[in-house]
Amino acid sequence: MKIRTAVGAALLGAMFGLSGAHASDTPEAATGAVKKTKFVTEYGRALPPIGFVNFCGRNPGDCKSAGKSNARAAMSPDRWNLIYQVNGYVNGKIAPVSDDDLYGQPEYWAYPTDAGDCEDYVLLKKRFLENLGFPASALLITVVLDEKNEGHAILTVSTDAGDYVLDNRRDDVLRWTDTSYTFLKRQSKQDPRVWVALAKEKTLTAGVTSGQVSN
Repeated sequence: MKIRTAVGAALLGAMFGLSGAHASDTPEAATGAVKKTKFVTEYGRALPPIGFVNFCGRNPGDCKSAGKSNARAAMSPDRWNLIYQVNGYVNGKIAPVSDDDLYGQPEYWAYPTDAGDCEDYVLLKKRFLENLGFPASALLITVVLDEKNEGHAILTVSTDAGDYVLDNRRDDVLRWTDTSYTFLKRQSKQDPRVWVALAKEKTLTAGVTSGQVSN
């Protein structure tokens, strides 16, 4: 699925039966002017989720650093379209099922085929977008606390317009500040095996320090 970005939207639509409805839409059009806090603040190193550690043990090639890149994704209408389509396609294709029900164990991260937990959605979206030409340094697995104070995994796409969220709970693509989540930690842009804190120590300790993701 190595698709050049310039023609990615059309090919993705042809392959997956997706429309180009969002081709001219960007999150800026929906949310208004650019806010001052475009990017999530990083506070240093954090423990990676245990499910991620085990996933990398089984799939070392998918956790390999591609070099000391710090690049954000340079966005265009075509690239916004790709993000919307990948997010909607994966959300529609994969049924939400807990790791306990699907694998008989908690925190088992894997590429889903037809069902999976929140982190499985993230892995598949990340893979698709990398194959569509997005830099790996801009596609960051992220752990947050949701409205119920439970762990949840999302994909942060770090763009030249700010940090945006791809979430299995909604097809809209939101700026990180427009979500109701508390951001805890995510992959480092420089090395996908390294994780960084997105909250100060007290919040991080009260949240998901070991990296458990519940849904």
